[in-house]
Amino acid sequence: MGLRTKTALVIAATAALIATVIGLLVHHRTAEDQRANATRAVDAQLVDAAADYAAGMDGGALINPPDLPAPLRHTITRSAVRATYLADPGDSGDPVLWAATRSGGDILAVQRSYAPQARALADLDRVLLGAGAAGTALGCVLGIAVAAAAGRRISASARTAQHIADGDLTARVQPHGKDEIARLAAAVNTMADTLSARLDAERRVTADIAHELRTPVAGLVTAVGLLPPGRPTTLVRGGVDRLRRLVEDVLEVARLDAPGVERAQREEVPLSSLARRAADSAGGDGGGVDVQVHRDAVVETDPRRVERILVNLVTNAQRHGAPPVLLEVDGTAVRVRDHGPGFPAELLAQGPQRFRTGARDRGPGIGLGLTIVAGQAQVLGAKVTYANVPEGGAQATLDLTDR
Repeated sequence: MGLRTKTALVIAATAALIATVIGLLVHHRTAEDQRANATRAVDAQLVDAAADYAAGMDGGALINPPDLPAPLRHTITRSAVRATYLADPGDSGDPVLWAATRSGGDILAVQRSYAPQARALADLDRVLLGAGAAGTALGCVLGIAVAAAAGRRISASARTAQHIADGDLTARVQPHGKDEIARLAAAVNTMADTLSARLDAERRVTADIAHELRTPVAGLVTAVGLLPPGRPTTLVRGGVDRLRRLVEDVLEVARLDAPGVERAQREEVPLSSLARRAADSAGGDGGGVDVQVHRDAVVETDPRRVERILVNLVTNAQRHGAPPVLLEVDGTAVRVRDHGPGFPAELLAQGPQRFRTGARDRGPGIGLGLTIVAGQAQVLGAKVTYANVPEGGAQATLDLTDR
């Protein structure tokens, strides 16, 4: 049950409760006033009738009536008082208000129909019921309206927060008013501003470090080329090559992070040829890649970026998975699958995280490969998904369908 429904139900229930309480109070007070007025009138009639009886005149009093209600008879028999009693015959007739007293050895009584008061009270109950129902309906409508307005404002904040979580740091909420929801919207905007500032600072630092490292790394590459052949030279050359690739990857991530810097250069190309070129480029990182073409398709895309994505996916499968590594072309989709332990749960839940490989065996790498995949796919307008297949192994799918 959503917040809108809950708010509407609470307001409607409150309106119904208030209408019920007011109706009961009005009914009770009206019934008491009616009873008091009728009692005073019938008592005054009894006083007049008793005076006429004492003077030997017929004042309309009933002398020793056989149908006098038993409770009233008991009361005036026990003590010489005037008493009234409302007799409700139920379905047999209208209610009757009695007044009686003793005069010598006789019982004097008068009676008056209480039907007009009963009908008036019944009419009042119907009016109160209709007013209560109308008030409840109005409260329900107002509750729905208030809940809908509040829900729209909260939903706007939630959508903006989701856009921010998806990477759109320009998304903002337009606050209205000065209530709690407006403060929530302002907090979301403040969070977005702070997050954007921190990410910009991180990107600048990363890019600056990578740029500063390019010159000394280039010097190391040149120096390694001057070393005499031998195992130490081979070890140094391997380390320098890894450092050079790391700097290049960091610079690529910095370019992808900068809005509007990277733009796709599109051309029509068979997807199978890009898959084979990517398999050949990644083959040296750990075993061959089996390319399977189920359905080829000519796509309009940036070949260099697609090849970069596929090379990184294949390299990731070779490093953290197990052979055989399959690269399957199926229409506008390309699947890269290995037969290893599969992607870790945090990668499937959160997506690639830079400087976190997510590898189960904590193999080599700092987690930039899949980050570059995500950035290049965003430039292309493509979609990359990650899953673990039931038969075992991890599968990454690049979908180049036009959106």
